[in-house]
Amino acid sequence: MNQIAFQDQSSVLHCHGCGADNPKGLQLKSFWDGDEAVATWHAQAHHCAGTIDNLNGGIIASLIDCHSLNLAIAHAYRAEQRSIGSAPRIGYVTANLNVSYLRPAPINALIELRARITKLEGRKAWVSCTLSAGGEVRATGEVLGVRVTWE
Repeated sequence: MNQIAFQDQSSVLHCHGCGADNPKGLQLKSFWDGDEAVATWHAQAHHCAGTIDNLNGGIIASLIDCHSLNLAIAHAYRAEQRSIGSAPRIGYVTANLNVSYLRPAPINALIELRARITKLEGRKAWVSCTLSAGGEVRATGEVLGVRVTWE
């Protein structure tokens, strides 16, 4: 992929899920795919849930949240025809996160995320996201983000 991840363009710096400057974080990387965002991610053993075979639900929620808000940020920059991370910096914060866990996500499978914006209204962006592993959707999320300006 020849694109630069949204997170590597200074959209988000220190976030646990997606901050490029957080070496102990999840280091999620999101990219454009048309009007949607896609990402792949590899879990590590310490990301397990009740068993060592499945991904923790909180990690799933963090991945969905971060991927969705990074799409909202990238979309806002694209709409303003500006480079991601350019001043004034655009951010989105989570106002609501609803995750539906459909089936366990195997910890050793490649995690795939796909998000799309379903509605924009003023400073609010609603984003729908799926988290898949092994070719099956394992969780879905609906995220409401509110736009903020960061210094």
